[in-house]
Amino acid sequence: MHCQDIFDRHPTTFSFEFFPPKTPQAAEGLYRTIADLEALKPAFVSVTYGAGGSTRELTHDLVERIKTTTPIPTVPHLTCVCHSEADITDILTRYAQLGIGNILALGGDPPRGLDHYNKADDAFQHAVDLVRFIRQFPGHSDPRGFGVGVAGFPEGHPATPNRLLEMDYLKAKVDAGADYICTQLFFDNRDFYDFRDRCDLAGVRVPIIAGIMPISSVKGMRRMGDLAGGSRFPAALLKAVARAGDDADAVQRVGIHWATEQCRDLLDHQVRGIHFYTLNKSDATRRIYDNLGVRDSLALGG
Repeated sequence: MHCQDIFDRHPTTFSFEFFPPKTPQAAEGLYRTIADLEALKPAFVSVTYGAGGSTRELTHDLVERIKTTTPIPTVPHLTCVCHSEADITDILTRYAQLGIGNILALGGDPPRGLDHYNKADDAFQHAVDLVRFIRQFPGHSDPRGFGVGVAGFPEGHPATPNRLLEMDYLKAKVDAGADYICTQLFFDNRDFYDFRDRCDLAGVRVPIIAGIMPISSVKGMRRMGDLAGGSRFPAALLKAVARAGDDADAVQRVGIHWATEQCRDLLDHQVRGIHFYTLNKSDATRRIYDNLGVRDSLALGG
């Protein structure tokens, strides 16, 4: 299903992100998660793509499994790094043949340990170039071609400290044909509302989906802080985690409560969609739904 149809059908979209499992045991765990979350009737799910295409076949296999065993529209990620035009054409051809309607187009990061990587060798230097190529891809059965999503950064893009330039680059992706924006995770909704307002000022008129990741552990928080650009943790959240001390269950409850309140507030402020970064687990997402008092995404969006 094309993303334009998804947004037409859902006043507020609710979606989940998965990453490709690397072992048979992890695969079985993920398929149980997908079965659990299917009951929540998401508008779509997305599947990540490893740095430099390192999970290319794993990503395709997971996309195919979800596409053929569930009714959920599936959105594969695709990146520029370490890819030729022929590589991207081959990937898009396979997805078109599978009946995939949408792609999330990203700049991407080079894989760790790739000492001789030279960005100049990539056929697509920036996400905007990939967006333009996907929109012009001729091999899709839908006359509109693939729907295209791109990333947004409420806390700022780590490679673009100039926030004015950052918005120029985002608008260029939309002007090149992006249909919607899915943001990176954030923990202070004021960052999202400011980002949304700046998009409006820049003339960006596509749906903006808010990325939410519940904190599950102190270790997980530290990993988020180590990501490129890091994550901004509000003092109130840090105080709540500190009160939980060494109680891992309490930390998880704090994370779920904080994410629930984020979602409630986003819904109250007419967010166009919420995208849950699930880390391939279902418990936190299901508990957020329970806390919001709903059983599935259709009820949540009504």
